[in-house]
Amino acid sequence: MALTVSARTETFPLASVFRISRGARTESHVVVCEITDGDVVARGESFPYTRYGESLDSVIAQIEAQSAAVSASPDRERLRAEMPAGAARNAIDCALWDLEAKRSGKRAWTLAGLPAPAPLTTVYTLGVDTPEAMAASAAKNAARPMLKLKMTGDGADLARVEAIHQAAPDTTLVVDANEGWTPDIYSDLAPKFARLKVVMIEQPLPASDDGGLAGIERPVPVCADESCHDTATLDALVGKYDMINIKLDKTGGLTEALRLRDAAVEMGFEVMVGCMVGSSLAMAPGIVVAQGAKIVDLDGPLLLAEDRPDGLRYDGSTVHPSAAALWG
Repeated sequence: MALTVSARTETFPLASVFRISRGARTESHVVVCEITDGDVVARGESFPYTRYGESLDSVIAQIEAQSAAVSASPDRERLRAEMPAGAARNAIDCALWDLEAKRSGKRAWTLAGLPAPAPLTTVYTLGVDTPEAMAASAAKNAARPMLKLKMTGDGADLARVEAIHQAAPDTTLVVDANEGWTPDIYSDLAPKFARLKVVMIEQPLPASDDGGLAGIERPVPVCADESCHDTATLDALVGKYDMINIKLDKTGGLTEALRLRDAAVEMGFEVMVGCMVGSSLAMAPGIVVAQGAKIVDLDGPLLLAEDRPDGLRYDGSTVHPSAAALWG
């Protein structure tokens, strides 16, 4: 029986408005690739991101264009060689891992030659808002070991972090500027942030203009997000970044994400594993990559009003590996 490959959109309302420097959203719109082989139904989820020129329609069109090839040759290496990295390839690649796991009765990590993953501690993300509003959110989440703070470069970022630190003084902080700063802003804020329990600053400069990070003092380590997609982008990060953020929607799936992790570690980068705002289906493969990561940002389901019925188990900020019914 031939494989059937399909794609559809799904919408998850958020628990509250989520803002970053580029805008705000109240819902998460994702694409699910489904591969059916008789009674076996395998799934992968991705988040089309306009920052990378993607849309729901474009990602579904890419998946549909690959459906015949995937049906004839459900091979992840072929997919990686023939399809560009991005959300469409991620959805197919993760569905193919799920397909092999369900066909074989083995978990995806076993198929990858890895030990069973352990539970991980994830950050919890606070969308950008006024210092007072972010401090109130931090106070509600002060028991979490690590908070991730969205920033804008609008002149109020120091006030935001000061207020958050006061509201959650025992919590370690990471800051995500989403390309909204300049080298001068980083040089001004980083030493001040270091005294406020900020341990990492993510993508302070635009990916197209991040040369200003080379050679400057970095009192707080800098992580590449928009500047790092797959293994081909690693060489350009040397001297500018201390850490990379691996997201499966950027790498184009688990297959390339595992390669990127190993190559980055070999080159001396610390590793963060991140996510877009999606359901547990999108987080589950990330847990496989995130074993041993310095920072884990797989909190997408915590931001939703309601997750999938077979979603991951979260105990506070601890996220557990997926059950086979969900993925892998």
